[in-house]
Amino acid sequence: MSEPWNLDRPGRKLATTGTHRAATLEETWRRLGPALAACGVTRVCDVTGLDLIGIPVATAYRPNARSLSVSQGKGVSREASRVSAAMEAVEHAHAEVIDRPLRLARPAELGAAALDPRRLPRTADGVLDEVTPLLWIDGVDVRTGEPRAVPYEAVSLDFTLPPALTGHGLSRDSNGLAGGNSALEALVHALCELIERDAAALWDLRDGLTQAEARIDPSTLTDPETARLLERYDRAGVEAALFDITSDLGVPAVLCHIVEAEPDPFRPLPAATGLGCHPHPAIAVQRALTEAAQSRLITVSGARDDITRERYAETTDLDGIGELRDALRESLPYARPFEAAGADHELLGDDLDWLLDRLAGAGLDQVIAVELTRASLGVPVVKVLVPGLEGAGALTGEPTLPGPRALALGPETADA
Repeated sequence: MSEPWNLDRPGRKLATTGTHRAATLEETWRRLGPALAACGVTRVCDVTGLDLIGIPVATAYRPNARSLSVSQGKGVSREASRVSAAMEAVEHAHAEVIDRPLRLARPAELGAAALDPRRLPRTADGVLDEVTPLLWIDGVDVRTGEPRAVPYEAVSLDFTLPPALTGHGLSRDSNGLAGGNSALEALVHALCELIERDAAALWDLRDGLTQAEARIDPSTLTDPETARLLERYDRAGVEAALFDITSDLGVPAVLCHIVEAEPDPFRPLPAATGLGCHPHPAIAVQRALTEAAQSRLITVSGARDDITRERYAETTDLDGIGELRDALRESLPYARPFEAAGADHELLGDDLDWLLDRLAGAGLDQVIAVELTRASLGVPVVKVLVPGLEGAGALTGEPTLPGPRALALGPETADA
């Protein structure tokens, strides 16, 4: 594979609990430190104590952000959650202010030199055709190293821009945006997120019985860190239901629903959902469990910009929570071992190659990365686009049109 950037191969992993990084958590935090003020981060705080679960969650604040001003982070330790929140804030800041050349052109004018925007996740709004001019930014094909222009609209998180520049119907979210200690680490994180959201989109289209049959038996999860996370839920009186949502790509992906075992009508606590995806199955499970705790704390804290009164009311509706709890308990007889094979590599480079092979095996042969790294900050950040993967609309609240993988599940998904 041709190298678009210095990918620091072989990319040995120096942190392997909860996620995999090319440096220890202490080294990662030191790397992020100088970038925080430059990215507008005023504070990073531990909000774990706002809930009863005890799984570490942190929050980073950027008051002058051009997208979300509050970023969350989670992990199996307080250090990990702090790094996670800070990294997300830094990633968003890079995608809001992009210091890269742009060009205005019609898709037909660029031809094969550009990614086909119609293969990216789209909404029902806007016009996307061969003759409507778009802003473009240069990316690189991760497999070949060849340059490939991509729509700026699918990369930028600057929501202060006028619709004339970014209102053509492409989904605008942070899916596939990732930072790391190296470009290699960032690419792996970005691909895992893209594959995770694609798996979740396909999972949402499955019938109830198929979903129930994917319930994971937690007693078969032998990883010590996973057991500790499950124990924290149990001690807090919270039921955690894990489901294997691994798609045809074969990359382990897990969904976790959490709900109060015995709700208190005087202190309604929200149900929440977390997702995890990683070549290593145990890491996928851990990420789903920690993200579910993070999701619940997002609602409990009420700090994030996109938590509206309506959304808060939905997540604390006792009747709705009761229905979810009943449905989760009905799936218990179907619980089975988590059998996603995955892969356990010592090197990040091997993770990247394995993920690229999984995508290529499903006919997803284009993986385009836009480097957003600012040399002055020294934190590698990329935005990765994989045309053909389903989007994250159900998670972002911005419904996306079903793509070819969703439509392949059946014609009825066209109206989903």
